[in-house]
Amino acid sequence: MAMTVRRQPSCLVRVMAVLGTRPEAIKLGPIVRELTRARNFDVTVVATGQHADLVGQMLRVFRAKADYDLGVMTDSQTLSGLTERILNRLDPVLQAEKPDVVLVQGDTTTAFAAALGAFYRRIPVGHVEAGLRTDDRYSPFPEEINRRLVSQLSTWHFAPTESGRSALLRDGVENTSVFVTGNPVIDALHYVLTSCPWPAVLAPPAGRLILVTGHRRESFGAPLERVCRALRRVADEYEDVDVWYPVHPNPQAAEPARRLLARHPRIKLLDPLDYVTFCHVMARAHVVVTDSGGVQEEAPSLGKPVLVTREVTERPEGIAAGAAELVGTDEKLIVSRLRRLLDDMVAYEAMSRAVNPYGDGFAARRIVRCLRNCLGDTLRDTEPIETELSA
Repeated sequence: MAMTVRRQPSCLVRVMAVLGTRPEAIKLGPIVRELTRARNFDVTVVATGQHADLVGQMLRVFRAKADYDLGVMTDSQTLSGLTERILNRLDPVLQAEKPDVVLVQGDTTTAFAAALGAFYRRIPVGHVEAGLRTDDRYSPFPEEINRRLVSQLSTWHFAPTESGRSALLRDGVENTSVFVTGNPVIDALHYVLTSCPWPAVLAPPAGRLILVTGHRRESFGAPLERVCRALRRVADEYEDVDVWYPVHPNPQAAEPARRLLARHPRIKLLDPLDYVTFCHVMARAHVVVTDSGGVQEEAPSLGKPVLVTREVTERPEGIAAGAAELVGTDEKLIVSRLRRLLDDMVAYEAMSRAVNPYGDGFAARRIVRCLRNCLGDTLRDTEPIETELSA
C-alpha cells in the first residue's frame, strides 16, 4: 500500500473516519460532509475495502473520497484473517496521520478492528450508532459482539436514540461520554431524495409495491426459504401487488430467492441496487419486508410500514413506536401481516403514521458539535442546529 502523508496546519482538529462497508459509508458520509464544511477540522477518510466498489459510489454521493484504501478483501476469507489484515494495514496510517480522533460506525469488523487499532495507538475513538443491542451474542453474528467491543474501546458514544443511551449506561459507560444525536442514516436519506432524481433506467412499479431485502447469516437456508414462500403466496393472491427483491450477491442469500421466486409475473428479482436507486424505490413502496438494520431506520421516516424478518432486533424503537413489526421467518405470520397491511387501511395508516424514532436529519451536525466540545475547540459554532432531537 503506497502512502502519501497529508500535512495540514497543526491548529486543525484531525479526524479520521474509517469505513469498510456501504452502510458505514452511508452513515459516516453525512458526517464527513459536515466536517469538511465546518471550520477547524481536517478529515481523512480510510476505506478498508470490505465493500470496495460500493463504498466509492457512496462517498461520491456525498462529494467525498477515500484518502487511503487498505484493500483487505481476499477470497474465502475468515473473520480472524480480515481483522488481522485491517489491523496490520491501518496501523501505519494511524502512525503517519496521527489523528486527534478516529470515527467508526456501527458493528462491522472494520469498526471493531479500527477501534482496536486506535486504542493501541492511544487515539480517542468516537462511535457513531452506539448502544444498539439484541442481548444475544450470536444474533446478529458477529455484529452483536463487534458493537459491544467497540463500546469498550470508545471514548465518545454517539447514540441514535435514548434506548441506545440506556443500553450503554447499563454496560457501565460514563454518562458524560454518551450523546443522543439521532442516526445520520436519516440525514443521508433526506439528502439523497432531495438531491438525486429517480434513476431513468428503472421504470416505477405499476401496482402496490412490496420491497424486500434479505441477507442475514442467521436466515440462510430454511428461514430464508420460508420468507420466499410467503412472498410468493402473497404475489399469487394479490393481482395489484408487485414484489421487488434486490437479491444480495452472497450465494446463500441468492439461491432460495432465485429458486422459489424467479419467473413469477408479479415478482421482480433485481441485482443489488445502488443506494440512490434504493432510496427512491423505498419511497415508492407500500410495505417493506427486511432483515436489514438500516432499512428498519429509513423506512419509518418515509411512512413505510416495516415487517422485520428476524427473531430479535437491536432497533426496538421502531417496534415500540408501531412503525415496524417483528415477524421472524414464520411463513404463516408473514403472509398474515402482509394481508392485513394490504387489506386493512386502518392498520396500514397506524403503522405508516407512527413517529420515526431514529432522528430528524440533523444527526451529523450534532455529532460535529459534540466533537468540537469533546476535543476542546471553543470556537463559536456558526451553523446552529435548526431542530433539537426530542428526548
